[in-house]
Parts: sequence; C-alpha cells; structure tokens
Amino acid sequence: MKNKIDQFIRYLEIENDASKHTLRAYRKDLESFSEYAGKKIENIEMIDVRGFVAQQIKKGLSKTTAGRRLASVRSFLNFLLREGYIKSNPAKLVTTPKTERRLPNFLSVDDVFSLLEKPDGIGMLPARDRAILELLYSSGLRVSEIAELNVDDINTKEGLVKVRGKGKKERILPIGSKAIDAIKTYAVEKMLLKKKDRAMFLNRRGAKLSDRGVRRIVVKYSRRAGINGQIGPHTLRHTFASHLLQAGADLRVIQELLGHSSLSTTQKYTHIDITHLMDVYDKAHPLSGDEKEKK
Repeated sequence: MKNKIDQFIRYLEIENDASKHTLRAYRKDLESFSEYAGKKIENIEMIDVRGFVAQQIKKGLSKTTAGRRLASVRSFLNFLLREGYIKSNPAKLVTTPKTERRLPNFLSVDDVFSLLEKPDGIGMLPARDRAILELLYSSGLRVSEIAELNVDDINTKEGLVKVRGKGKKERILPIGSKAIDAIKTYAVEKMLLKKKDRAMFLNRRGAKLSDRGVRRIVVKYSRRAGINGQIGPHTLRHTFASHLLQAGADLRVIQELLGHSSLSTTQKYTHIDITHLMDVYDKAHPLSGDEKEKK
C-alpha cells in the first residue's frame, strides 16, 4: 500500500497544491490505516475501514480526529478508484463519528487588553511579539497565515494586509491603527538586524518564525496576563470574530474577513453571541432568574 500512498501524496502536492502540513497529516493518517488493515489495497473492505475508525477511538483519539482520519482514507480510496486500482470505494458508506458541537473559546475585551499590554520590553523580540498579538486580534489571521506573511504583504500606509489562506486563496484584510503602530515599531527594530529576509516575522536567530513559534508567543503572554484556560492563536481569531459580531457586524462580512468558504462555518459565532446576550440579560434585567433568586 505504501507505493499507492506515495502516489496519492504526490497527486495532492502537484494537482491540489496542498501545503506541507496537509501532506504530513494525510501521510500519517494513511500510514496508520495501512498498518491496521495489513492487506493489499484491492482486498480492503468496508469492515476494515469501519474497524479502523473504531480502533482510533478505542486508542483514545477524539471523535474529531477519528473522523478526519476517515476522511483521509475516503479521499485516498477515491483517488485509487479514479486511477483504476480498485473497483469501488469501501469507505463511502462508513459513517463519520458524531461529535459534540463545541463553541469556540474567546476572550473578554478586558482580557484582550491585558494580553496586548504584556510585551512591554524594548528591542526586536518584544516589538515583534506586540506586532503579532495586535495583528492576530486586529485582523483575525490563522496562525499559518501570520507565519507565512512576507514584508511586501503588509501596507501600513493603506492599513491593509494580503493573506494567503487555505487552498492558497488570497484575501485583503484591514489592519487596526494599534496593529499598524506595533508593526511600524517592529519594522524599525528589524532593520537594525540588517537581515534581508522576505519573511515578516523572524525568530531570535534571524530566521523565519514558525507556526509553533507564534503559538509559544501567545501562550507565553496569556500566562503573564493571568488568563485561565488553553489560549492560543486561534483563540484570538475566535475573539476577533466574536467581538465583531457583538458590535453588530454582518455575518457575511465576518465570513469574508475570516476566509471561510461556507457561511455555515461562520454561523457558530451566532451561538456565542446569543450566549453573551443571555449572560448580559441574566445579570442586568430586574426580572431575570438571577434577580428572582436574590429576593
């Protein structure tokens, strides 16, 4: 099966222009399936695919991860079907594990302000960290999008940033004034390094900052700010969207800003907004349940 997996990965890389992260994820999923099935690809049956999904959950993986691995197997077998290696896709009728719908975690305005104030030193690294945090909250970028930014992608004069999102799709986003100021300050500090790197954000060695590096920055300052819970770059993306919705922004506008291909993906933020409104109602309305209990 290994040769067929290699062919599929090359197809994703060349025909679909898949990212390195996506290719690694597919390969890992399919190698796990190959190890479980232990048979030639033409002998794979629906029971093998169903058993693989069950095994992943039994091993302690989340239903979301098991569902993603099932999707990888489906795509792989579809590819083999098109290429004529198999006569049918046995994964087609295997149902995806049902998962609980989790509402995205987001920060309060006070927590965001506290977080953004934490990089308070001088020099290139604190300036970089301020710029990253401000940009994440200002424009709602994914961690991969901010790590892939080049110097030419940011226009501080016009207050715009060009982003390459999922599927290599580009979109132009506005940048807030605070983020622009932070980026300008970082740009001056970066010039002192005399590094002619196209990448916007660099690590302490002067090389391009990785996704993991961005995550570490967010975790570091969220801890300094005393924010409870698991906070990462995606938390700021959720916070960006949630605060816009609470301020009255149109859902379609938020969809465009986030780069969601489907409105249904963006609609999860309406649940957050309703939860927020109910919380405000319970605390403020004289006839809410909380007030009744106090009497």
